[in-house]
Amino acid sequence: MPHLVYTDDLSAAGLERFDAVIDVRSPSEFAEDHLPGAINLPVLDDEERARIGTHYTQVSVFEARRMGAALVSRNIARHLETALADRPKVFKPLIYCWRGGMRSESMGLVLTSVGWKVSLVAGGYRTWRQQVVAALEDDAPLPVVLIDGQTGTAKTAILKALAAQGEQVIDLEGLARHRGSIFGDFAHTPQPSQKAFDTALHTALRDLDPKRPVFVEAESKQVGQRRVPPRLWQAMQAAPRIVVNVPVSERARYLVTAYPDLMGDTEKLDAALDGLKPFHAKADIAAWHDLAAQGDWHGLAQALITAHYDPAYNRARKRHRHGRRDAKVAVGRLDAAGIETAARQIRSLGLR
Repeated sequence: MPHLVYTDDLSAAGLERFDAVIDVRSPSEFAEDHLPGAINLPVLDDEERARIGTHYTQVSVFEARRMGAALVSRNIARHLETALADRPKVFKPLIYCWRGGMRSESMGLVLTSVGWKVSLVAGGYRTWRQQVVAALEDDAPLPVVLIDGQTGTAKTAILKALAAQGEQVIDLEGLARHRGSIFGDFAHTPQPSQKAFDTALHTALRDLDPKRPVFVEAESKQVGQRRVPPRLWQAMQAAPRIVVNVPVSERARYLVTAYPDLMGDTEKLDAALDGLKPFHAKADIAAWHDLAAQGDWHGLAQALITAHYDPAYNRARKRHRHGRRDAKVAVGRLDAAGIETAARQIRSLGLR
């Protein structure tokens, strides 16, 4: 009988030892979260898994196992004839399922019998999740520098410019697929699960040089519906801030270019404006709806900045300043050249 090899070294270097990381769980399990770079070759799809589980609990354990074995065998055969058909003799895959049980072992035994050097994740996906949670709750310091500024100061674009100039950056809004406000969900792109967000953040953090600064946009503890884990949140609270200052009119112009999905989706925009009803008078909400109906996007953006976002930002800043002095960068125009210049100015401050 083939001998199965197990590992719990899921570090970046540990995963690089393998030619492929194969997740044999169902597509929905894989979609919720998976190891970095994993491919999904399910031995049971979602419907098959549910059907076998129902038969197991309601009819017969023996019959469920027999049905499952037949389905698993057919699915593994299909993967061998398709996704794995061109893999060479020296192929070294790492396989995992939910907890390192029958699904990964079934695939592992077949692939080992082919002659490939197969390893399984001891404890399956749960081992990975435990390692992610432990890393994100660790109190080891992170050299975070916050890019702060009121709504419409192109903080995310400045982060991207910093990354292009060779700096270390964590884009929380990009990882969470949310722009951090009531208008902030990405068009037609749902947020990742909390587990997937944690995995993406852990993967980004573990590759950083702890001796160099890590630029992060100043966010609240939640980005959309996704929670910033304790280790990063604590680092953000203690981090030095660089505040980007931009004239209101230019911020309004930039917001119109940054939220094109809202301009073309009246229903979504109206719903977002209605979401502000708890914070503003009915007359203000009605006036903003009128600006949207007229297509006066610059006027709407400027009204929201001055009446809603700037006051909210100023209140939040008072709560979180704790007596710190912030560095400031002034930007007159948020075009490509202005954003590049802002990134260079931030780098020249030498915050470490």
